[in-house]
Amino acid sequence: MSRIGKLPIAVPGGVTVKIQGRDVSVSGPKGQAVWAFPETAGVAFDDSAKLITVTRTDDRKQSRANHGLTRALIANMVEGVSKGFERRLLIYGTGYGCNLSGKTLQVNAGFMGRGGKDKYQFSLDVPAGVEVTIEVPTARGETDPAKLLIRGCDKQVVGQFAAVVRKVRPPEPYKGKGVRYEGEHVRRKQGKALAGAR
Repeated sequence: MSRIGKLPIAVPGGVTVKIQGRDVSVSGPKGQAVWAFPETAGVAFDDSAKLITVTRTDDRKQSRANHGLTRALIANMVEGVSKGFERRLLIYGTGYGCNLSGKTLQVNAGFMGRGGKDKYQFSLDVPAGVEVTIEVPTARGETDPAKLLIRGCDKQVVGQFAAVVRKVRPPEPYKGKGVRYEGEHVRRKQGKALAGAR
């Protein structure tokens, strides 16, 4: 029996669960999520006890893997529609920043355009179901970064969009400039010493 898969999922108040065939639908104050679980798994909801239980049809290797996976994904759905998920990103670098225009996030990552005249802005479309909040629009030095908050009820979509934003300019190890997750440790390197120094 899967250690994760056998754990029941507690459904908090205000969350509605519906199971039709292989489709699980979970709705709550933060939104709605629908997912089709694998054929080798079984999902049951006890409305009186407010518990979701996940079983499997056999003990094959793939079935055992799907057992834990199904339980984990449904638990994420319940948490997402009740509490939501969020990732905070920090943008380090003097003059670096971000701006939100409708459903488009613009990230100024310090890259220069042709001839080195204009700073280039990356425009990223915000996915459906994701909310972006600009907390600090422009970085003001190494200790005061620009900050943005990405929120949503789908853990995968929130994490994927945060990774796309970070990929615009991952933090570099010498000056620490770039986009990083809140709490992420960037291993710093010492720059080369002067060639004439002895």
